[in-house]
Amino acid sequence: MRRSFKEKCCAAWMAACLLAGGTGTAYAQTAFMPLSEVKEGMEGYARTVIQGTDINTFQVHVLGVMKNKGASGGDLVLVRVSGPVIDKTGGIAQGMSGSPVYINGKLLGAIAYGFPQSDGRLGMVTPISDMLKLWTVDDRGEQPQTPEPSSDLIPVSTPLMAVGYTPDALSYLSDKMKDLHMVPYSAASAGSDDTALPLEPGSSVAATLVTGDLKLGAIGTVTYVDGDHIVAFGHPFMNRGNSDYFMHNSYIFTVVPSREVPFKLGSVGAEIGAVTQDRGTGISGIEGKSAEAVPLHVSVSDTDTQESSNLNVRMIRSEKLMPTLAATSVYNAVSQTLDRSGQGTVSLKYTLWPENLSEKPFIRENMYWSSEDVAEKSVDELYAVMKLLEQNRFQPYQLRNITVDMSVTQKRNTAQLLDASAAPMIVSPGDPIYIRVRLQPYRGDVFYKEMTFTVPKDQPYGNMVLEIRGGGVIPLPYLIQQQQYNLTEEILDRIRTYKDFSDLRDKLEKEDRNNQIVAEILDPNISLISKENDTGEKAQIQNRQVKPQPGYLKSKEKTSEEAGKEDTVKSCVDTDYVILGDGQFVFQVMKPADRDRQLKKLQKQNKKDGHFMVKMRSQEKDLIPFQKENSKDSGTAGDSPQ
Repeated sequence: MRRSFKEKCCAAWMAACLLAGGTGTAYAQTAFMPLSEVKEGMEGYARTVIQGTDINTFQVHVLGVMKNKGASGGDLVLVRVSGPVIDKTGGIAQGMSGSPVYINGKLLGAIAYGFPQSDGRLGMVTPISDMLKLWTVDDRGEQPQTPEPSSDLIPVSTPLMAVGYTPDALSYLSDKMKDLHMVPYSAASAGSDDTALPLEPGSSVAATLVTGDLKLGAIGTVTYVDGDHIVAFGHPFMNRGNSDYFMHNSYIFTVVPSREVPFKLGSVGAEIGAVTQDRGTGISGIEGKSAEAVPLHVSVSDTDTQESSNLNVRMIRSEKLMPTLAATSVYNAVSQTLDRSGQGTVSLKYTLWPENLSEKPFIRENMYWSSEDVAEKSVDELYAVMKLLEQNRFQPYQLRNITVDMSVTQKRNTAQLLDASAAPMIVSPGDPIYIRVRLQPYRGDVFYKEMTFTVPKDQPYGNMVLEIRGGGVIPLPYLIQQQQYNLTEEILDRIRTYKDFSDLRDKLEKEDRNNQIVAEILDPNISLISKENDTGEKAQIQNRQVKPQPGYLKSKEKTSEEAGKEDTVKSCVDTDYVILGDGQFVFQVMKPADRDRQLKKLQKQNKKDGHFMVKMRSQEKDLIPFQKENSKDSGTAGDSPQ
């Protein structure tokens, strides 16, 4: 009678556990070395690849058992390694983690840990009995992450191979990976990468985060194989518990020497399965299994050179990693298409397709200008929006697909808002205001845009300040407060709130675009500081996020008094430029009867047709140090339209 794999792996684990106590026999063809039999002075060998796919061996000398030093309080075996292979590599190299260690022909476990500041000849072995527990984890439910090993030990790190990334994209990727304590290395493809090769103990294997036109994977060594199931690494990759990484072959080009820790430089080869567990004692995977993935398609065109390119990758499902993986992939597509760095203007449209077919896709368009790195500027919004959606506190947001379309030029497609005129200057709630805005493109001719703003029906009587600005520009009062209270982005993030996920998604999707001219009411009493921290009588900020460009995350928050009210009424008009600058109008809001009397009175004073104009006024932005540069190009405030 044939046993299922679950029964077989449980039997293997039980056999390993029995052997650990010294009372059982080995399962299948590979015998396991129980910890009870491990003695100081024992000699053995380990298997690993240092070039190509050929497996080499090196000598292992047992120094003793270290109690309660491993993950979950397990034991580790302290060993010294030696031989021609170790002499060639300069010690235990990154990528050797998982190398199976055999004593008297029995599998003891995997080389997994080292000592800081050592000569690379000392290592710790994770027992195979602990690693086989990965096969018995119930992956149908949430599993707690296993504790990290003792802090005085360091894992034999897993190199992160980046295949297909440009130098600029690799630098951007390295910066994004700092928080994850991973260092990507530029790697090439090997001729055998398209050929799927079977795994055996000592083979190189990659746990991969991105595959397709780009590949990003961590290289380690296979410890044990039973049919289509493997265990490897001997320590966690990212300690995610239940996981779904791509599993790839790896061809090792060489071991790169280093004053710190040498590392294997290898390719991320053919996709052969999925890594399903990532815990304190290692990773486990299944050959032939397909990992769940989120496809990303990027189309980029350089309007200056007429060059264009398409990039297609698949990324692992991970709320934490998805924004980084997507942003770095898009950055690479832009960098590769432009084949340059520096200034430029980018127009982009991206669509996030939810896994739930009943949910509408998230679609955003925007335009950005950068004087330093247009490739990085082109992905800032995508990264931030995906991070907010993927890591929102309301509900899971799983994606089934992402598409990004971009056009890039080296030209500076910006326009300065010079001034504007509006009529009438005296209004009642519900009245339309007609606005004519004068703008000047960078080194271009002046042009005009017309728009209409309707006074809210619940607008209080008295003076009404109407802000005219570029979609990504923050008005002066908010910038002053941000500087006055030293509000960092972290603090601003904490005071932003949303009612639910739909509120978050809709507000992000409808946020102002940088190529828009926006007209909205500016409340002079608005404060960025919550009432708990504000000693004055100002209201909490509403409908405004205080962040320098880009403006795609401006929050639409409400105080408790404003709950249930409509969002601030605004009017927008699109342009072909990133709009810079802002200014304000002051209107008088009256009852209809009072309005009519005032207009007649002004008419008698020789005001034309009752449509009495008011001019926009711009405040001095050089009051704020970081706005001085912008103020030089702001034009003449309050000039009449020509």
